[in-house]
Amino acid sequence: MEDPALAIALYAVFVFSVTFHEAAHAFVAMRGGDLTAYHGGQVSLSPLPHMRREPFGMVVLPLLSVLISGWPFGYASAPYDPQWADAHPRRAAWMALAGPAANLLLVLVAAVSIRGALAAGLFQAPESVLFSRVVSSDVSPLAESSAQLLSVLYSKNLLLALLNLNPVPPLDGAGALPLLLSNETGQRFRDLGQGAFAWFGILIAWQVIDVIYEPIFLAVVNLLHPDVHYG
Repeated sequence: MEDPALAIALYAVFVFSVTFHEAAHAFVAMRGGDLTAYHGGQVSLSPLPHMRREPFGMVVLPLLSVLISGWPFGYASAPYDPQWADAHPRRAAWMALAGPAANLLLVLVAAVSIRGALAAGLFQAPESVLFSRVVSSDVSPLAESSAQLLSVLYSKNLLLALLNLNPVPPLDGAGALPLLLSNETGQRFRDLGQGAFAWFGILIAWQVIDVIYEPIFLAVVNLLHPDVHYG
């Protein structure tokens, strides 16, 4: 990794975003009557209980991947009671949607912050956009670091939301299908998220995200900069 500051920002945003995502799952499950994640400490914005549950996915793998490739890759999970999900499929579906919804909320927070800084003259539209450069700044080193951090927060959470909304098991989009399908069909999709098929579903989702992320990213970045067109 040639830019240590960017590596730190990428990992910090990864941890915060994944923690927020899993805490949202846990909170909605708790509100729906499943206290499994609550008792495990996952109804928390502290990353520590999430790291204790998935130390490899939250610490080892993302640190190694960001140092080797410049991109943090990892995973986390909030536990839930399958019997509760079977008994309350719609509540379980809302639990599934809570994670991507949390990421979209962070996209909105980053967008509002970016627009505010643009209006104040602290940020400006860059000549070209990247994952880590949605905005830039020449006001000061602190402003430039803030622009980079908000850019990563914006881009990373957009990616997490789109990836997890894929309707393939074991991702959250499949978990939300009981809102649209019969209970029996929704149960079948949830069962597919177990075992070896889970890895197959993740591979499918990554193939899909490779196709859809860039055009959606450019479209929403153009909304941030209405006077500039990228792509």
